[in-house]
Amino acid sequence: MKLGIMQPYFLPYLGYFSLIKHTDKWVVFDTVQYRNRSWINRNRILSESKDRTSYITVPVVKQSRDMPIKDTLIDNSQKWREKIYGQISFYKKKAPFFDKTKAILEEILNCDTNRISLLNTMALKIICEYLNIEFNYSLFSENTMEINSVNEPDEWALEISKQMGAKTYINPPGGKSFFDKKKYDKMGVELKFLTQTLNPFKTFNSEFISGLSIIDVMMFNSPEDINKMLDDYELE
Repeated sequence: MKLGIMQPYFLPYLGYFSLIKHTDKWVVFDTVQYRNRSWINRNRILSESKDRTSYITVPVVKQSRDMPIKDTLIDNSQKWREKIYGQISFYKKKAPFFDKTKAILEEILNCDTNRISLLNTMALKIICEYLNIEFNYSLFSENTMEINSVNEPDEWALEISKQMGAKTYINPPGGKSFFDKKKYDKMGVELKFLTQTLNPFKTFNSEFISGLSIIDVMMFNSPEDINKMLDDYELE
């Protein structure tokens, strides 16, 4: 069994969905500390601004410094949905899949929850259904597994992999700098890193910007073409 473990990001980039597609089970790692200005409550899309991108953001209620992601509340006193709809209107005239993408975004933003972790998880589920990708997930906060002493950041994934019986753990390439492959080999878990290829696709008449939210990808590409992109990666 191939396992993926990630924090619940808000409408993440293409590589996040590639990792979901190419693993068998997924753990939403929602017990770690929420951090301001992270990908938990915001992401980037194209815009008419000077740098040609802007952040779409779900505001959260001010909280204690150690608040975990699972307990972080959405600030519904702000009209954040309306602002996001206004921001994506930039795509309307030229993006061929604007109507479909907007409908999916409306379904996501109307999810009945006041927690950012659950909103993000439902967003992943809805988009995976649209792309016909299996999303076999569980929330780490709802698991009853007993995690042994964790001393280093790379040991969380190792302990979860052992508890879930995973033969392979796949991580984004950013983990190469601190994951110790020897630890995983010792415990009989194969450690792999998935690097997504971010090839340009036709957008507006300007220089392509890679790594934006999946919303940007969906605006210009069919589910079939997006799946071809998701299958273009390196595993090492």
